Amino acid sequence: MKIKLGVIFGGETVEHEVSIISAIQAIENIDEDKYEVIPIYITKDRVWYTGKFLRDMNVYKDMELLKRYAKEVVLYKKDGEFVLQSTKGMFKSVVTTLDVVLPIVHGQNVEDGSLAGYLDTIGIPYAGPSILGAAIGQDKVVMKEVFKANNLPIVPYTWFYDVEYNTKKEDILKEIKKVGYPVIVKPARLGSSVGIRVVKKDTDIDEAINEAIDYDSKIIVEKVIDNLVEVNCSVLGNYEYAEASVLEEVTSSKDYLTYQEKYMGGSKGKFGIKNSTKGMASASRKIPATIGDKLTKEVQELAKQTFKALNLSGVCRIDFLIDGKAKKAYINEPNTIPGSLSFYLWNESNKTYTELLDEIVTLAIRNYKNKEKKTHSFNTNILSGYNGVKGMKGKLK
Repeated sequence: MKIKLGVIFGGETVEHEVSIISAIQAIENIDEDKYEVIPIYITKDRVWYTGKFLRDMNVYKDMELLKRYAKEVVLYKKDGEFVLQSTKGMFKSVVTTLDVVLPIVHGQNVEDGSLAGYLDTIGIPYAGPSILGAAIGQDKVVMKEVFKANNLPIVPYTWFYDVEYNTKKEDILKEIKKVGYPVIVKPARLGSSVGIRVVKKDTDIDEAINEAIDYDSKIIVEKVIDNLVEVNCSVLGNYEYAEASVLEEVTSSKDYLTYQEKYMGGSKGKFGIKNSTKGMASASRKIPATIGDKLTKEVQELAKQTFKALNLSGVCRIDFLIDGKAKKAYINEPNTIPGSLSFYLWNESNKTYTELLDEIVTLAIRNYKNKEKKTHSFNTNILSGYNGVKGMKGKLK
């Protein structure tokens, strides 16, 4: 009997379309001799749909047509099973049951722990990071505090809220000067290079900050590394073990790898994707990275330490900034559910995309079994002796 695997993607996030690309790639590469794949799409207005035709990228060009023919559903636990139930019609029937979920979501309102929290609440096994790992991995400020606590290398930075920029602007600008130009301004809780700008002089900082504020209420400003080389490393595993992939060295014609270069580049299909959409595989890169064996091993070890410090699981990608002259590596940020699930790095590590997906789902089931061994509640009911409310105070017998 096949394992019923729900692949959840989309959501109300600026990375909505990226999530669709990543999910369709994965669905096309899942071993369908072992898994029955059930696509579960969350629209930008947070409505859940399912249907086999959601596997076709062309469907997403006409949202009204999609909504008309897909089944609107809700996921919950019923009679000991995890079910997708239709929400329309007089008789709201069960569309299918699920055994395990593979979330392929990116950004706020989904990847940030929101979806993980819902899946934990109903109790279904799912791949990827826990609520804590997902939440920390989405907030560039909190994650840097965790890195500092674990003595992991990071670049100088400062941060603030949008309301503080309105009330303490001069103080904030002074702190940015202390960091030292050039700097890179980022929304603290977004990804995919959305709302990011490099600023080389103080006359341009206000415009960059206001652009970032359009996307997030929390802003981070980081020092730009001299002689910059950007490398990424994927990590696969859980709290019990982790393995690091080969490194990629990403190249850009800009000051940083842009959204367009990440997802709209001209890949030739080198990595053997079955679907024509390339996602993160379209970015320009060198694999393996040309930073030397010693620094490569150091980055791979730092990637595994980061994975552990952030309580991650499944597959992630850790992005690094390297001062090419000083041969010094700094952790930039994790992608807790990376674009394209970083399959291209594992291909170069002698693991096919199909094998990678199988390992991710196996980890989800393993994590679930480990979790089920722990005590989560007590059979006793202390409310059985509750004797009503007297004023604002109840009493127990």
